[in-house]
Amino acid sequence: MGSLLLHWIYHSRRRESIDSWLNFSPWQTCLQTHKKVNHSTTAIAHPNVALIKYWGKSDRAENIPSTPSISITLSKLETKTTITEADIDTIWINHKKVNDKKILKFISQIREKTAIAAIKINTENNFPTGAGLASSASGFAALTTALNKHFSLGFTQNELSAIARKGSASSARSIFGGIVSLQGPSWEAAIVEQNSSWPLKVIIAKTSSERKKVGSSQGMELTRRTSPYYEPWIREAKSDFDDCLLAIKEQDFEKLAELSERSCLKMIGTMLSTSPPLIYWNPTTLECIQAIRKMRDAGTAVFFTTDAGPQIKAICTPESAKEVTKSLSSIVGPTNIFGCEIGGNARIV
Repeated sequence: MGSLLLHWIYHSRRRESIDSWLNFSPWQTCLQTHKKVNHSTTAIAHPNVALIKYWGKSDRAENIPSTPSISITLSKLETKTTITEADIDTIWINHKKVNDKKILKFISQIREKTAIAAIKINTENNFPTGAGLASSASGFAALTTALNKHFSLGFTQNELSAIARKGSASSARSIFGGIVSLQGPSWEAAIVEQNSSWPLKVIIAKTSSERKKVGSSQGMELTRRTSPYYEPWIREAKSDFDDCLLAIKEQDFEKLAELSERSCLKMIGTMLSTSPPLIYWNPTTLECIQAIRKMRDAGTAVFFTTDAGPQIKAICTPESAKEVTKSLSSIVGPTNIFGCEIGGNARIV
């Protein structure tokens, strides 16, 4: 009788310990032992372009942005990621085997809370990688989506957004399609407008295919530590965010244009005032900006934005898309123009 009582106590306490561990959100119900399988799982996610920017982290360990942000998910541009279980973790990007420490760290973080097996990751982008077109956003969104399906982890879209953020903060937004916001305290992305609610166009002018010499994470930390404009940037970000939400709700294109360009230029100002300066633009970037400003002054519904890179994103109404495309094509050439609509959710294919 005594031995049966001890047996019951041991297993009750063990169950309580496991239940307590599982209650650590958002990892509930994920501690599983997976048998090795031969099939693969493929996911697709789209990059996004931020209208209201974030630049800097308030918590580097948790990868939490210092400011809220709003973005448009882009159609046509996509990351396609396939995972297959393997003997060791390996990563292939655009048909080249790489040792990407950021991706390996991300996998390790997930593995701390789930029992996923070793995997081979095969990722392809149909647009330049690491060149200021948010390939990390779509990359981590696709990887997170594929892992969730392949290992039956059962995460919701909101939870996937919070997890993808661990790899890249902007990736949290690429889980969703449409116009998307990201703000605290949960730092899970949310849809502001569905992709069919306001049919905006995004014309991307590629001014360079080169990889950035200073990556975004490194650049953000340099800016936080050295730019005299960083703190004013943080203070003003929330009011810009709130004003932009209202402009989107009212579909006020002129207000959206004013707020987006201002957010972009304030972010660029912090970069330029970093020591040493972060200069991501090139002469062609400036030429495209001048062309867009000229069109807008003449009454064309268009505005520009850039991220940590030289590529120009021109947001316009459908009626203006042909003129904007023609103007930017004359500068960068038609093969360097990507015409996008508002894209959809990250998904399994």
